[in-house]
Amino acid sequence: MNQKGEICIGMAGAGRATELHMNALKRFGGLRICNKHIIARRSEQVNAAKVKYGFQRASTNFENLLNDPEIDVIDICTPPYLHEKMIIDALKADKHVICEKPLSGYFGVEGENENIGNTLSKSIMFDELMKSLEKIRNAVEYSSKKFMYAENFIYAPAVRKAAEILEKKKSKILFAKGEESLKGSSSRVAGEWNKTGGGTFLRTGAHPLSAILWLKQIEAKVRGEKIFVESVLGDTSRMTPQLNEREHRHIAARPTDVEDFGLSVLTFSDKTKAVIMATDTLLGGSKNYVQLYCNDAVINCRLTMSDLMETYFLDEEGIGNLYLSEMLPSNLGWNKVALDDEVIRGYADEMKDFMECIYFDREPQSGFNIAYETIKIIYATYKSAEIGHSVCV
Repeated sequence: MNQKGEICIGMAGAGRATELHMNALKRFGGLRICNKHIIARRSEQVNAAKVKYGFQRASTNFENLLNDPEIDVIDICTPPYLHEKMIIDALKADKHVICEKPLSGYFGVEGENENIGNTLSKSIMFDELMKSLEKIRNAVEYSSKKFMYAENFIYAPAVRKAAEILEKKKSKILFAKGEESLKGSSSRVAGEWNKTGGGTFLRTGAHPLSAILWLKQIEAKVRGEKIFVESVLGDTSRMTPQLNEREHRHIAARPTDVEDFGLSVLTFSDKTKAVIMATDTLLGGSKNYVQLYCNDAVINCRLTMSDLMETYFLDEEGIGNLYLSEMLPSNLGWNKVALDDEVIRGYADEMKDFMECIYFDREPQSGFNIAYETIKIIYATYKSAEIGHSVCV
């Protein structure tokens, strides 16, 4: 921390994840925060972000974050193919790390075809991912700094309340189901495996997957059990390319060599089950939920499509730029309004936890282990979908 007792943040990235993190920090008034330096590849984007979020400096060089002695924590909100090197370099530079999902992935090597999602075996990708994860694990374990995994679902109020119920009742989760679906991504590179490391199951399915893994660990702790994922059965496909341009006009997904549908069936060591689904074919906003079927309770956690407020508009006069909910094409007709989006989806408590972990020297609720397990299971899902049977993990 600097002489004013502030936690100084270095931000890597200037896209949607950065916006969510910075908006969440605005809601946190417990500790003093200094927005020191933001970097991104495009100068016009990073300069606009510097003004928007109130950073003192902006540049296009990640080394500037590493070499600034005042920066306490580097928040990595870049595309996934940059994560491994940035995490390791930041920890070596004695910085705490916040990392957006996914932790890592396989993005190809020099000389490989650009469309590696079509040409390279997912079994090879899984093996190479595990090597990447071990490199990151070694860096995390060697460092005295904290690694904080930015999985907002774990901090969503509904999921936190579910954890509280499990702690009090010591319930057994017999079956869990989770989904995040929408009409596709606004990212220009979301359809390219060598930039994202996967499609919708990685990009959106990671959220409910992490939440369910975390809740099963809460269950295991209060019941004095050890529970882990034993096997994964996956199914993925690419459906939207069959649409002609007119049929495709409402769906943003443009997958080149990634999936626009993914489903994974998890079998845990206690013989309970979970199903995770993600698709880029949902119109009308985003759908985010986690459902738990327990021995003595049913718990439904909804993060979007909230019923707190609804609107109906015949025209958009005066409200063309009004934000009602994520991924809505327009504000016309009936819509469910996302109130306090940063709070309901967990971003506010996520960033609050991370800042307090740094200040009070404690471990985050969402750390390296959940990041590791999530991406491992995602790639096991890809491997299973390719070979046509379950994969032991």
